[in-house]
Amino acid sequence: MWGLEYFSFRDLWSPMFMIFMMALVVLYTFVIGPWRHRFAGSKPVSIPRQLAFLLAMVLLYLTQGGPLSLMGHLMFTFHMTNMALAYILVPPLLIYGIPDWLWRRTFRAKFWSFGVFRLIMNPILSLGLFTLLFSFYHMPDNHDWIMTHFTVHRIYYALLFLSSMMMWWHVYCPIPEWRRMSHMLTLGYIFMSGLLLTPACAMIMFANGPLFAVYNDPQVWVKAMGYCVSGDPAELLSKFEGPAFFNMMSGKDDQQLGGIVMKLLQEFVNAAALYTVFMQWYRRERSQEDDNVVY
Repeated sequence: MWGLEYFSFRDLWSPMFMIFMMALVVLYTFVIGPWRHRFAGSKPVSIPRQLAFLLAMVLLYLTQGGPLSLMGHLMFTFHMTNMALAYILVPPLLIYGIPDWLWRRTFRAKFWSFGVFRLIMNPILSLGLFTLLFSFYHMPDNHDWIMTHFTVHRIYYALLFLSSMMMWWHVYCPIPEWRRMSHMLTLGYIFMSGLLLTPACAMIMFANGPLFAVYNDPQVWVKAMGYCVSGDPAELLSKFEGPAFFNMMSGKDDQQLGGIVMKLLQEFVNAAALYTVFMQWYRRERSQEDDNVVY
């Protein structure tokens, strides 16, 4: 399907990355299980939180090293699907899946209290950083250059993930006393996050033609494929004419669908976030009202 049968197990599944992600899951299992007593204030982690962490790890693996990663080099639609899953859905799942006592232990070192870290974690700067990195990356020339320079590619994706974690931290902050925005401001924050990404998605959806050479120029495509296939990627051109061999749509249609998928997935996650934050706010207000009732 989608031509994946032409690639090896190593190309599709990235065994070393798979082992690394499995090791993280095993480590998490031990930390919240047999090793939990080593952490001050630790409590049992609920099944939903454990499942959220596991789902985040699976999605992160699939989009950064599994089949979806390879497919993201064949079709722009899958590239944007990967972006939405890895940077819009995975961060809130991770933040929710890791218990508050583990977050406290992680950030208890004194250097986290330095002014520079507090400045970087300002909600506006966190949102602006992710929006800037995402939008800059999807300018056609920037995108093609990053996709064909592998060291830059790895660093940029790491920065995107870090900035997305910073942005979502302010939405689902797991430690109440570290929350820097009220629930009302958080609702506006979520709305702004969707609004700020709209121009980049609109540019992609309403372009008059294909924008990205990686998905339309065989020479650029085969260079980008060196990131996710073993051996000499130039051999791909001796077997296939380019990315069009794997794409069921025209370059323009694929590009438009990718922009639509990204926007729809973002809006779906944002809607869930709005509902969650609103209900937290509602329950808090009801609880305060009940406490103020005089019998």
